[in-house]
Amino acid sequence: MAVAEDIRPTSETLLKVRAPRRPANMGQFIRWALLFAGGIAMVMPIAYMISTSLKWPHEVYNLKLIPDEPTIDNYTYVLEDGRFYWWFVNSIIIAVITTVSNVLFDSLVGYTLCKFRFPGRYIVFIAILSTLMIPTEMLVIPWYLMSQQFGWLDTYWGIMFPGLMTAFGTFLMKQFFETVPDDFIEAARIDGLNELQIWWTVAMPLVKPALAALAIFVFLGNWTAFIWPLIVTNSVEMYTLPVGLSSFGDEADVAWELIMTGAAISTLPTLVVFLIFQRFIIRGVVMAGLKG
Repeated sequence: MAVAEDIRPTSETLLKVRAPRRPANMGQFIRWALLFAGGIAMVMPIAYMISTSLKWPHEVYNLKLIPDEPTIDNYTYVLEDGRFYWWFVNSIIIAVITTVSNVLFDSLVGYTLCKFRFPGRYIVFIAILSTLMIPTEMLVIPWYLMSQQFGWLDTYWGIMFPGLMTAFGTFLMKQFFETVPDDFIEAARIDGLNELQIWWTVAMPLVKPALAALAIFVFLGNWTAFIWPLIVTNSVEMYTLPVGLSSFGDEADVAWELIMTGAAISTLPTLVVFLIFQRFIIRGVVMAGLKG
């Protein structure tokens, strides 16, 4: 019996049949260049903030990104200032409570408008959405008068109450609850669960990406809020971080190095919140792609 010839391809054969290298795509190069430029534009303010926080006062207006004589004295001064801790704690309390409130109540309202059939629910939904068209500056005076009448000036409640529920959060949660199959809700009702149990144990776990996104938006919005806390607070002890940092200056001079130092420290909680919730958002995007 004849021995079969070795038909395995040699390296010379592979080189001959290898596909030719595709020429560089100019459109792809332009996209990458634009993304790189956009990334630089987004990172530069943060880099300049950190650079300024490491400068002496006489170097603040020097546009060099790397200070000639870097120092951490600004961080020492800010951290040793007892007011900074009050401002930090105030911002944490306000941001956390408003975030939890929005996650709970916005999801409840969104679930109700989505999964319950009752007369006028579309009118209620449109009325809620219509509030998004009202500028915040137009609401400041009614908020202040309300706070004054109820004795909420210079209190945590006075700072928080305008943001405990938001129309945007209600809209976001309603749209995500639309993706929850009604069959799951009906099956839970047949099993004897009440509506609160269905909302908490069935619907809420299915909209975790929306909850994570809402938590990030609300936390960042309240953490960086400036106009309303500035108006409603009178004592230095009730200032939030943005308002407190603005006090590092007067009409004659502004201590930009201290403001940038406080801003650099205040970014840490926002990074922590993003790192905690980003996996839920990424998982939601992946699952949306698989469903599509």
